[in-house]
Amino acid sequence: MKDYYGRIISERYPNLKIDQIEMNEIGQNNTVLIVNERFVFRFPKYLEGIEKLKKETKVLEHIGKRVSLPIPEPKYIHFESGVVGEVFTGYPLLSGTPLWPSEIKKVKKEVQIQKIAEQLVRFLSDLHSQPVDDLDVKKQRMEDLRHSTEKLYEAFKEKLFPYMKETSKKEVARNFEVFISDKKTLNFEPVLIHGDFGASNILWDAEREAVSGIIDFGETEVGDPAYDFAGLSASYGRSFLEKCLGLYTSDDTIMKRIEFYQSTFALQEALHGVENNDQKAFEEGMRGYR
Repeated sequence: MKDYYGRIISERYPNLKIDQIEMNEIGQNNTVLIVNERFVFRFPKYLEGIEKLKKETKVLEHIGKRVSLPIPEPKYIHFESGVVGEVFTGYPLLSGTPLWPSEIKKVKKEVQIQKIAEQLVRFLSDLHSQPVDDLDVKKQRMEDLRHSTEKLYEAFKEKLFPYMKETSKKEVARNFEVFISDKKTLNFEPVLIHGDFGASNILWDAEREAVSGIIDFGETEVGDPAYDFAGLSASYGRSFLEKCLGLYTSDDTIMKRIEFYQSTFALQEALHGVENNDQKAFEEGMRGYR
């Protein structure tokens, strides 16, 4: 497989001499390659991923130097063929490794934890304040969000409920129905969000004990800022989330939205597994619901 992807890259960019390719196993939606220990290349695994990669590339080019942390800078781009396995983007490798929960637990000083929160909140504040009129990114209104939430609920009922125990079905149904019907909670200003703001996409410099970059904007859209904080909560827990929210907003309704979004993450992974024949994702997402 490495030879295949190397050939595809070389056909489009013959001046890029490829000496080494490593496969990165983390990517769920993209095949990820590290080339010459200097560049990251991402090849979508599914047709819908091609459109996501186009959108992501446009967003990255748009926000560029406007955010406080390093982000991918698209340098090698090929969309013309529209074929899965041929479409890709490549960018210089950012320094750092994922900020897994186990890594943040190694940070013992409270002042350093606060600095991490400040770094992440400043980045999100920058991102959430970006103008979006020039971007081909769908802007969600309140009714759009309610409709998309209803569609997600229907997909869960159709494709996941047959595998779930009765108590899990009732809990999921209650969460969705309360959220969808609560007009006050859904009163927020849509902004440009990352859409997958969790541990695997936050890069960490352990020596400096500092965040070194943010990657994977494939789920970016104009939506609810609470969704990004739900990613932080799922990765690092309630206490860290509250530190971040204290730096970001005084809106007391945001926590309800965060809790709801976080409650859907595992089942969204299971749904991805069902729809893309990914048994591992399905099993991981369904854990605790069966």
